[in-house]
This record gives sequence, structure tokens and C-alpha cells, in this order.
Amino acid sequence: MILYEFPFNERIRTYLRLEDLFARFGQLVPRNEPVDHHFALTTLFEIMDVASRSELKSDVLKDLDRQRQLYNSYRGNPAISEQALDQVIAQLDAHFEAINEQVGKLSTPAQDSEFLGALRSRSSIPGGTCEFDLPGYHAWQHNPAERRREDMLRWSASFVPLSQAIRSLLQMLRESGKFQKMMAVGGQVQQNLPQGRTFQLLRLRIDPSLEAVPEISGNRLLVVMRMMRAQDGRLAPMAEDVPFEMSLCA
Repeated sequence: MILYEFPFNERIRTYLRLEDLFARFGQLVPRNEPVDHHFALTTLFEIMDVASRSELKSDVLKDLDRQRQLYNSYRGNPAISEQALDQVIAQLDAHFEAINEQVGKLSTPAQDSEFLGALRSRSSIPGGTCEFDLPGYHAWQHNPAERRREDMLRWSASFVPLSQAIRSLLQMLRESGKFQKMMAVGGQVQQNLPQGRTFQLLRLRIDPSLEAVPEISGNRLLVVMRMMRAQDGRLAPMAEDVPFEMSLCA
């Protein structure tokens, strides 16, 4: 099954972008080729751009505190293990303290590196990181892979608390919804959202053999989906019924 996710607000959109970037960075750093580490650094620059949003730190702290209050409200419920509850709350507390202790924006430590600053300014120029433009970077790429890896882990260390917090928050959000089987009649769906809850994330699972690509738009009241299929290098609307699974996460 292919999983698609659609955020209902800008905060969750930012979390999903960072999750994707952290995953990409985590895949590239363990590799040994200089070209892999080059793209790991360009991914780190994307993380710095997204994490530089002034409201990101407060958003993450508020969400961590909200989840902590939610799980504390479950205390005394005989259907919930107190030991498991203590572990989840302790994890949320650790994330909160780690991020709260960071001074300024979450991207500030990485931005203070002179080496990264020079590379970042040149990486936005096509071919701007060639050896004649950045001889120091060219020399760095010839370092042993383990040394390059140590440098990248040091430069990205300030983002570890953010990565861990977002992973936990998104996991909890995703677990709040359950998948239900649905049908896009004639390739289209218009779904009114249940009232009384503020949904933050829509998740779809589609059988890849159907070759269906969902185009999704929505707000807190309504979701509209249109199933598309790739034809001649572009997406064209599907006319047949398309089965899929959907989960709404609050």
C-alpha cells in the first residue's frame, strides 16, 4: 500500500517536512561516498531553513505540553497501564526540557559555523560548490568518510532534540486515527468532517496496482479528493471507482 498524508494546518505541514528531511539526512550520513555527504549537507541546509521559523520552538513546546496534559488525564484509568503511561510522560518531559534549554532559534548553532555558512551560500548557485569556488570544501570531501561523518554529526547535533520531539508528536498524532475502507465513486470523494474535533492530519492508503494518485484539498470542515492516473507524463482524472483506506487524526 502507498501511504499519502495531507496536513490540515501549517504547523503539521512543517513537522512533516522536517520529518522527511531528518529521514533523508539519516539515510545519507552513514554512507561513505563524498557525493552522498554532499547531499547530506544540502539536506542539512534545508533543515536549517525550515527550523529557522521563529514560531517553531514555541509550537513544539506547546504540542509537547498538550500531549503531556492529555496523557496525565488518563491516570486512574484501569484500562491503561500506569507503567506505560509513566514512560510516555517521561519521554515527553525529556523532549520538552531538551528543546526548552536551547537558546534562541533551533537552527542557531548550525548557522554559527563559518564553514557551513560559506558552503550554504554557494550551494544555492548551480555548480557553485566546485573546487575552484570552494577549495576548502573540496579538500574536506577528500577526508576519510568517518571523519566527514563525525563533522556532520557534530554540525547537526543541535537538531537531535527537535528530530526526536517531532517524531514522537507525529507518532502520537497518527495513532489517534484509525483506517476505514472507503470508495472514490467515479474517482472523486467529497467528505464532510465530523464536528466537535479539530483534525490535523489526513492519511490515505491506496493499492499501488490501481495506479491512482490522490489530489487532496481540504479544511476543518470538508475534504475533497480526486483520483488521478499518470498518462503521457501528466496526471489525468480517473473515471472508475477507486477503493482506498482513510484515517483522520486529531
